[in-house]
Parts: sequence; C-alpha cells; structure tokens
Amino acid sequence: MPIEMQHEPTVVERAEQAYVGITEPVTMTTFAKVADRFPEVFGHVAARGSQPAAAPFFRYWVIDMMRELVVEAGVPVAAPIDGAGDIRAGVLPAGRYLTVTHTGHPDELIDVTTAFLRWADEHDLVFAVQPSPEGDRWACRLELLLTNPAEVPEMKDWQTQLLFKLA
Repeated sequence: MPIEMQHEPTVVERAEQAYVGITEPVTMTTFAKVADRFPEVFGHVAARGSQPAAAPFFRYWVIDMMRELVVEAGVPVAAPIDGAGDIRAGVLPAGRYLTVTHTGHPDELIDVTTAFLRWADEHDLVFAVQPSPEGDRWACRLELLLTNPAEVPEMKDWQTQLLFKLA
C-alpha cells in the first residue's frame, strides 16, 4: 500500500539562500553516490571557517526516473563562500514554494512525493519546471534532511521536508 502524506502541504515564501554543493548524475539504484558526497561538502565549508546555516539538502536539477537524475548534495551557508574542484557555490532562488514534512524511512519519499505532486495538481498549483529531452528541469526542488542520522539512528524516525518552487 502506498505511503500518503502525513500533513497537508502549505505554501511558504523563501528568501534566496547561499549554498555550496556537489552535483552528481545518478539513477535510482546509484542514488547513494550523491549522498556519499556530503562529507566533502561539510569539509569544504569547515575548511573555510564557516558552518552550515540550515539543514543539508538534495536538490533535484533534472529528473528522468527511467534513465538518469541530476542531483546535488548541498549545504546552506550564512554568507557566500567559494567553490573548489567538484564543489560549486550557488544560490537557492527566492520565491513561493509548496512544502510538506514527512517523518519516516527515506524509501517512503517516492510515494510521499507522488502524493505531494497529485495534491498540487488537485489544487491547481504549478511548479517551476520545464520538460526537456533529458528529463524535467526544476527551478528548485529540494529534500531538506532535517534529521541527523548520528542522533537518530532509526531511519523510520527521520524527518525530511520537501520544498518545490512554484511557477
């Protein structure tokens, strides 16, 4: 039975947010490759005398569920810092976002995202996304990782916030 959303989504306004991250093309079976890059991002931030300003995130740039996804492991920072090597600096765009928070195993997020997208469609909300031959290109589609696995080892208790930019 598919997992449904635990709460009704809400629309929020977000200011732009500086961040650094590593972008990685992955498939659904190799997704861990991008997650495994978080230590590099955290190390980059620490080496520059800074620290994360908010929860780390996955940013989905391009999604083609049957072929490849272009995903970024990122960390918001209070003030812009330079990128280096594979790590790039960027800015998450300001604007209206549809959001919902889920508590549960990360594997449940596919079903939760499906319900989230369906809810948006039922409420005539349009996301900032453009179809392309490579897949859907998102202006900003985030999964904020609100739980620190070192503090909460039970994956069924992890919290993740979905934030998708509206058109």
